Amino acid sequence: MSMPFYVSPEQIIKDKADYARKGIARGRSVIVVEYDEGILFVAENPSRALHKISEIYDRIAFAAVGKYNEFENLRVAGVRLADMRGYSYDRRDVSGRSLANAYAQTLGTIFTETPKPYEVEIVVAEVGQTSDGDQLYRLTFDGSVADEHGYVAMGGSADAITLALSTEWREGLTIVQAVRLAVDLLGKHGGEGERHLGPGELEVAVLERSLPRRTFSRISRSRLAELLG
Repeated sequence: MSMPFYVSPEQIIKDKADYARKGIARGRSVIVVEYDEGILFVAENPSRALHKISEIYDRIAFAAVGKYNEFENLRVAGVRLADMRGYSYDRRDVSGRSLANAYAQTLGTIFTETPKPYEVEIVVAEVGQTSDGDQLYRLTFDGSVADEHGYVAMGGSADAITLALSTEWREGLTIVQAVRLAVDLLGKHGGEGERHLGPGELEVAVLERSLPRRTFSRISRSRLAELLG
């Protein structure tokens, strides 16, 4: 009688985590940084249709790396949840924290209960009335949540970019300084060797705290060229 094939739960979890990390590391990086008037998102992404950065609600945005179809499913689910909560209660009841918790539960369930984990990493950002009210939540493939301050880097060269941001980012950056810093780091660490990234290779958006309600806007390529000088 043959013995049944057995794999320990610890090995299954480790294999799933390694699989997801490898998938995420193959993608291009995304940088999210706070600046004096809001929160900036910069992604290396030449596509005009397949966005890595999107609006979720009035003062909340979403950035992701990994498999597009998987993080697009999460984005759509987040928009529906936010719309339902805002309609049922009040628009002020929709918060970045509640969305981050919902995403954490979803990703954790997928990671533990399905054979293949999502190969995604996401950031949920909410801009406050002042810089002290800004919120950045980073969520990994297994549902882990980290409350970040100031900046977040995800994807391919996230570790190297995060190390550089720890020394070069400071509070009170202007939009020009923040854009140039993020693009410079993507060019240095986003691929093999140092590169120059132009507006046509980037996706850039902001949450601008001074806007009355819907604070999300995309920065056009012509405007980005002006910011890069």
